[in-house]
Amino acid sequence: MSRGGTLYIEKNSIIHKMDGSIKFLLLLVWTASVFLFNDLRVFIAFFLVGMTLLSFAKIPFKSIKPLLLFIIMFTIMNSGFLILITPEYGSTLTGTTTSILTIKNITLSLETIWFALTLSMKYLAVFPIMMMFIFTTHPSKFASSLNKIGVSYKVAYAINIALRYIPDVRDEFKNIMHAQEARGVAFRKEDANIFVRLRNYNTILFPLVISSLNRVEVISNAMDLRGFGNEKKRTWYSSQKYGKIDFLCLILMSSLFLISLYFKIYILKEFWYPFN
Repeated sequence: MSRGGTLYIEKNSIIHKMDGSIKFLLLLVWTASVFLFNDLRVFIAFFLVGMTLLSFAKIPFKSIKPLLLFIIMFTIMNSGFLILITPEYGSTLTGTTTSILTIKNITLSLETIWFALTLSMKYLAVFPIMMMFIFTTHPSKFASSLNKIGVSYKVAYAINIALRYIPDVRDEFKNIMHAQEARGVAFRKEDANIFVRLRNYNTILFPLVISSLNRVEVISNAMDLRGFGNEKKRTWYSSQKYGKIDFLCLILMSSLFLISLYFKIYILKEFWYPFN
């Protein structure tokens, strides 16, 4: 994390030289292209290409690791709930049922397991580009870039503040957790089972929300005192012009989306299940 309190890590890479609004558009186009499909092969391809692009940013793995672990845990929990709530959903997509387990006339099928795996890979396919955007985009430059392409400077500045305070919320979460641990609340696997630990995280959520709301009030009062929003336009201290790499990225983004549409309409129309 940088000294400025953001997740931005300053490096001399081709990704860092790209304009913030271009990287944001890349994230949107990438996400839209991924969510067009329901095919594990496509998601693996997107993930591998995304990780290659992320490697160009020269971001240390130790900075990405906590977020990677979080998204993996999220996908596992999401898949678990999907299998638990709709154990036969995969069969409705494929029209076949390969029974794995049957309990009280409810059948867990191999098709549902495959769908859960596909859904998990869909989230992971977006992860590299999201990390690339977060760790290589300075909030102030990103806000000025959004304003440059027509976004209201009030909205752009709100996004700027949100990006800046992600690390602060993370630190506040850790502080509250340590305070609760000092009171005997268990958060470690050696102190309690997973269900108790998940329930104990509720003791962090409420104080964290209250703390965040107090922070919002302080910031909004400070901005009101400085007359923020009184003018129709504003200047930016941090801004940059579009370069050749930005225009090249726009061309590649457009090509990616058009190719994705073509494959979705004519080739990969349905959910891919290799065991039919």
